[in-house]
Amino acid sequence: MNFRLMKAIAAVAALAAVSVPSVVRAQEFERPVRIVVPFAPGGTSDILARLISPKLSEAIGQPVVVENKPGAAGNIGADSVAKAKPDGHTLLLMDIGSLAVAPSLFTDLTYDVQKDLAPVGMVMFGPYVLAVNPSVPAKTVPELVAYAKANPGKLAVANSGVGALNHITAVALARDLGIEWKNVPYKGGAAASRAVVSGESNVIINGSTATLPFVNNKQLAGIAVTGEKRMQALPEVETFKEAKLPLDDAGTWQGLLTTGNTPPETVARLNSDLNKILAMPEIQEKIAEQGGMVRPGAPDDVKAWLDTNIKNWGGIVTASGIKPN
Repeated sequence: MNFRLMKAIAAVAALAAVSVPSVVRAQEFERPVRIVVPFAPGGTSDILARLISPKLSEAIGQPVVVENKPGAAGNIGADSVAKAKPDGHTLLLMDIGSLAVAPSLFTDLTYDVQKDLAPVGMVMFGPYVLAVNPSVPAKTVPELVAYAKANPGKLAVANSGVGALNHITAVALARDLGIEWKNVPYKGGAAASRAVVSGESNVIINGSTATLPFVNNKQLAGIAVTGEKRMQALPEVETFKEAKLPLDDAGTWQGLLTTGNTPPETVARLNSDLNKILAMPEIQEKIAEQGGMVRPGAPDDVKAWLDTNIKNWGGIVTASGIKPN
């Protein structure tokens, strides 16, 4: 072997020795990881974060803690992740529908949804459940619409915050059905559900994960569900499409994101670990029990969803004249 060839081989080997550890370091986790849930405890995002966090901890070899930062329709928590160190140690788990409406709803938004947050992967889709307090004299969609028209402004619809997707869905439904009801914001889906159970509000449109237990316990009466087909857990409750309601594809689209400019290899590592967790039968079973469906996929899937729905839901926000408090 000639001297020049030996020298070239040695140079390549030296480069590999330097490059490989740097890639490994970028994918390693050196301290505890936080999953920020920008809503109060007990809602869909919180339930999922606490379901996934122990498995993610095992995968990365570090503690994974869930931190609730509610407020401003998820924007307080999302902003904290957008401004974190871009190393994959700070994650955001939330209904990304709230992210999709934020640019059109908040003129003073302190972060850029499409630049300052890096999608990791979709977690699940959960149909919305339209439900009422049992005291409301309506057990079907026609009965609910008829009651609302006969009693304009009497029904109070609880939501998880002004600008949350369930709030916008309720506004759009009222517009399309020609009814009038009050929209009452709460700090998260769990608080909204409890308010309807107690009778403080009357109606809720909320993710199945947080709402289904109350329906099963007869504390709420299910009226209709979104999604392509009836929920296995509520086979007697018709779909929005069957009831000829608009927005039948609305629901809670839960996604995992991290800080923008996080190294691609770190995002890829997190995405791989997330998809392995979502493939676990016990995880799928627990999500299915609560009416959800796992949605494994690539970071680009979340980006495409956001790009499309920022336009679609933004149009509804503008047409409805929804403004934050």
